[in-house]
Amino acid sequence: MLVIRAVKTTDLDALIDMARQAGSGMTTLKPDRKMLGDRVETAVASFSESIPPEKRDYMFVLEHTEDGSIAGVCAIKGAVGLTEPFYNYRIGTLVHCSRELNVFTRMETLYLSNDLTGSSELCSLFLLPQYRAGFNGKWLSKSRFLFIAQFQHLFTEKIIAEMRGFQAEDGTSPFYEGLGRHFFKMDFDHVDGLTALGKKSFIAELMPRQPLYVDYLPASAREVIGKVHTSTQPARKLLEREGMHYEGYVDIFDAGPVLQGRVSELRAVRDSVLATAEEGTAGGAQEDETEHLLVSNTRLTDFRMILTRGVPGAGRIALTAQELSQLRVQAGDEVRTLPLNTRKNANA
Repeated sequence: MLVIRAVKTTDLDALIDMARQAGSGMTTLKPDRKMLGDRVETAVASFSESIPPEKRDYMFVLEHTEDGSIAGVCAIKGAVGLTEPFYNYRIGTLVHCSRELNVFTRMETLYLSNDLTGSSELCSLFLLPQYRAGFNGKWLSKSRFLFIAQFQHLFTEKIIAEMRGFQAEDGTSPFYEGLGRHFFKMDFDHVDGLTALGKKSFIAELMPRQPLYVDYLPASAREVIGKVHTSTQPARKLLEREGMHYEGYVDIFDAGPVLQGRVSELRAVRDSVLATAEEGTAGGAQEDETEHLLVSNTRLTDFRMILTRGVPGAGRIALTAQELSQLRVQAGDEVRTLPLNTRKNANA
C-alpha cells in the first residue's frame, strides 16, 4: 500500500538517490547531501512548527509501506524570496511609434523581476519511473492542494509553481544557450546547481537590469519561452485544472512558465470537506456513487494521506482497518477528503 506522509530525517539517502534520477532543471531537488540534508531538517522543523511560517518548507514523500521504500517526493515552500532573492523574467511589451513614417511596432521584452517575492511555492515534484502508472503521479501532485486546504492559514494568498523549461534531446536549454550563456559564461547545469545551493548573487551581478528585446534572441530561444519540458506537460495541465494559470512570468535560465493561483480559488479549497472516519468499506454505496478520493488526517505534526474510494462530499467515510492505521486515525476522528479528479465534464 502507498501512503503520502511528512518527510523524516531518515529519508535523506532515498531522496539523494531520487535527486540523481531527476536530472537537470529541477533546481529544488539536487543530489547534494548538505543542501538536501538542510532542507529535510527545515521540513521536519516546519511540521513541528518550530520555525516561522514564512521560513517553512513542507516536504512529503510517497512511501511503499510494505518495505518502507520511497517512490516519490513533492513539497510546498511557505514563502519565496524573503531570505534570498527570487528572480523571474516578466514578459512585457514596448511600443515604438512614428507618425511621420507611419510606423507602429510592438516589441516583446523580458524584465528581470522580483514581483513574485513572498508567494508560497509548489515545488520538487518527482516520481520514480517504475511508479508512473495508475493514479500515482496525479495523487502525489494533488496531495499538496489538500494539505493547503487543511492549513490555509500557513500560506500566502498567492501560490506559484515554476515549471521545468523546454530542453532539447541532448539535454541543452535553447533559451539558456541563446541568452544566459552570453552573461554567465558557464554551462546550464553549473548555473542551475549554484542556484540550488542558494548562491544567487551572481544573477544580479551579471544579468542586465534593463529590458531585453525578445526579437534580439535566436529563433530557437524565442520559440521555447513559456514552454515546458516534454515530461512536464502533464504536470502543467494538472495544475491548471486545479486552479493555476500562466500570467507571463518565466524562469530566467530555461524560460519555463511560472503558474500562479489564489489559494482561495483552488479546487481543493472549494471542494474538499471534513468528514468523520468510520471503520468499514464503501460497499454500502452504489458503485456509481463512489469515486477515488484523497483522504488525509488533520494533524500538521504527523500529516498522512491515502487514496481510496468513497462518496464525494459525504460527511462520513468508511475506511478499512488498514487505511485507518495508515492515516493514524481512529473511527470517529475527523479527516479531510477531496475527489481525485475534477468534475467529469472537465475531462480530468
